[in-house]
Amino acid sequence: MDRRIKKSQKAIESALTELMKEKNFEEITINAIAEKADVSRGTVYLNYDDKYCILEKIIDKELEKIVNSCDPNESSDINEQGLLLRTLEYIEANSSTFITLLENNGTQTFRNKLFTMVRERMLSQIKLSGINKDMNKEIFIQFWSLAIAGLIEWWVKNSIPYSSKEIAESLFKLLSRNEVIPSLNDK
Repeated sequence: MDRRIKKSQKAIESALTELMKEKNFEEITINAIAEKADVSRGTVYLNYDDKYCILEKIIDKELEKIVNSCDPNESSDINEQGLLLRTLEYIEANSSTFITLLENNGTQTFRNKLFTMVRERMLSQIKLSGINKDMNKEIFIQFWSLAIAGLIEWWVKNSIPYSSKEIAESLFKLLSRNEVIPSLNDK
């Protein structure tokens, strides 16, 4: 992709993110985005269909960064709790972006995609056994996906009241105790 196109897209996405810190997403216009990005309205439309496409791109990039932060392939010797901690540290370090995406009234898309991302990770890792062997897998995954996504949302929206380490340890204990994931002692 041409460097100028990338530069324009980055400016447009940054402009929307900044505007979302100031006003409700629904109130933001393409003109305002173009002005803030210091590009023409035509440049915005050359790169995106509308402001919803810009928001979608921002969300997808942020969620991809979250997924990459918890990718075990990067450090194969790190355990699940370490991966969870690394993911929460990324969210904590970029909390202003996540606060903007979670608190703005036009961002239900972010919540839905965060939930879907957590759910997909759980689907690929959950095997019902032990105390959970008789559980309906769909209900089980739905419950824990909502719980985890909701905990992350609560943590970010409340200005990170606990460190990423505390959240990771508590969440890991909850998941281990309920045999959602194996405890470190089981390995």
